[in-house]
Amino acid sequence: MTQSVRNERGRYHDSVTLMRASAAARDIPGVETAIAAMGTELNRALLVQAGFPESDATADDLVVAVSSDNPATAEEAVTAIDRHLAERRKPTPGAVHRQASPRTVEAAAARAPDAGVVLVSVPGAHAYVEAVAALRAGRHVMVFSDGVDVAAEVALKREATALGRLVMGPDCGTAILDGVGLGFANVVVPGPVGLVAASGTGAQQLCCLLDGAGIGVRHVLGVGGRDLSSAVGGVSTLAALAALDDDPAVGVIGVVSKPPDPAVAEAVTAAAAQCRTPVVLALVGRAPRLPA
Repeated sequence: MTQSVRNERGRYHDSVTLMRASAAARDIPGVETAIAAMGTELNRALLVQAGFPESDATADDLVVAVSSDNPATAEEAVTAIDRHLAERRKPTPGAVHRQASPRTVEAAAARAPDAGVVLVSVPGAHAYVEAVAALRAGRHVMVFSDGVDVAAEVALKREATALGRLVMGPDCGTAILDGVGLGFANVVVPGPVGLVAASGTGAQQLCCLLDGAGIGVRHVLGVGGRDLSSAVGGVSTLAALAALDDDPAVGVIGVVSKPPDPAVAEAVTAAAAQCRTPVVLALVGRAPRLPA
């Protein structure tokens, strides 16, 4: 068995791009494992679990790790990953004749005045700056980035509350807005359900169960797995509840989360009781609350 591990300092790609590059390499016969990932603590642990040596990469570094049946196959897999990542950065045909791409969130927002949401996918340490810029440009924000400090999350969501905007995330990997999927979204039939999710896998599971039962989904608002913690206080969950309650096309609201802080869970339960729209609470570790 041959292993190849490479760290590239300061080379960032979003997780969707890296997953596709890894999948392209794993399709090569003889490749047992192929991982292209940012060097976060979680990803470094996953590399060790996969049999690779410990890495000193940071969250801003790209790690490419391959195991295969021989050196030639390993080199082929690494080349496939590099080729996929390079193709993602190539300009589209004719792009040199088009208007230059905006270099800031503010410039992009000005160019697309009808866009209501900005999706932020940058290294976690820089996500706060870009997300605040989007909020101040009058947009809601989906923060796909992980690795965002909890203090930055709290500050970001307080800013959103002051501006009357919604922050989805950080680490919001899945969302559906008016039937349009963002991130790792399930393809589901349209319908009357709106979901608030402080658990991405919980949102995906509910979407699948509802779709299998022939019940459609209109919105899935991911709020980040820490939103119902004592530190964050359910800020985005409460805002998402209010937003769904104001949508006349939403007939029922579901809330799913990881185990919440008890006081925050009580606040969410009280807010749900005030909604005009029926609300079903599925908070892990607490008895389900069904609408009266």
